[in-house]
Amino acid sequence: MAVDNLSLDIREGEIFGLLGPNGAGKSTTILMLLGLTEPYQGTIDVAGFDPISNPVSVKKIIGYLPDNIGFYDHRTALENLVLTAQLNNQTYIQANDNALALLEKVGLADVAHKKVGKFSRGMRQRLGLADTLIKKPSIVILDEPTLGLDPMGVKDFTQLILQLSREEKLTVILSSHQLYQVQKICDRIGLFVQGKLLAQGKIDELAQSLFKDKDQNIQLRVQNQQISMAKQVLEQMETVRKVTQQGDLLSIATEAQVNNAIAETLIRNNINIVSLHQKTYGIEDIYSHYFEGGDNHESNKQLVH
Repeated sequence: MAVDNLSLDIREGEIFGLLGPNGAGKSTTILMLLGLTEPYQGTIDVAGFDPISNPVSVKKIIGYLPDNIGFYDHRTALENLVLTAQLNNQTYIQANDNALALLEKVGLADVAHKKVGKFSRGMRQRLGLADTLIKKPSIVILDEPTLGLDPMGVKDFTQLILQLSREEKLTVILSSHQLYQVQKICDRIGLFVQGKLLAQGKIDELAQSLFKDKDQNIQLRVQNQQISMAKQVLEQMETVRKVTQQGDLLSIATEAQVNNAIAETLIRNNINIVSLHQKTYGIEDIYSHYFEGGDNHESNKQLVH
């Protein structure tokens, strides 16, 4: 899928998440940034370089980790990294020192001399990250780096990305379907649908803009024997639109944030509050809106920050 009228701004030093279903245009965007695909029109600027007219300069500053990186399986982790470093004009001594340091950073120091063919998927991804960083790039592009990892592996790997990006002051572009982890580590996101960038910005700002006209939603738990009474009391409040019950949870739709008023009313009626908090919209709500049957009207294309 080609991209259509793309205007994308990624800031130095941030972790930027590319989100969208398969065929949305994420991979095409990555290929254009790498100078491997030429746009029909428009311009691309990567740290002051045009990847089409000056691809070598761009490749010197970008480290790229594809979703399935290849290694020489009969060689050790250290040997693979040293080879990559030497191909990037490092002497053997420099390459060996840098490789050992990176293996330590990604948690593979104890298997530095183990053949890569015996590595698990998670270990290969960690080695792939080290391989991406061995040439000391200022920009790192990670294409589905957590694909095939178990939940704990996903958590560990994304935290490693966050740690290294801050330590090395890297600009990171992350293409991923792991919504929760993207929310945890990305400074901003871009949402792609059918080749179009529908929105880009901070997750909380996008959510606030997208759901600003929706009712506020307050989540309430009270003592089990008081649920019916609490529901009756809440339904009598003028600011409450609707109260729905799911097990021991009451969801309260209101016109505005009235947490304090609700708490005061319940206490006045001798109802014991177990928990009371305002529901906030996050990346799953945004993703669901665009990709799982939410409104996808022309006006949504204006949600770009």
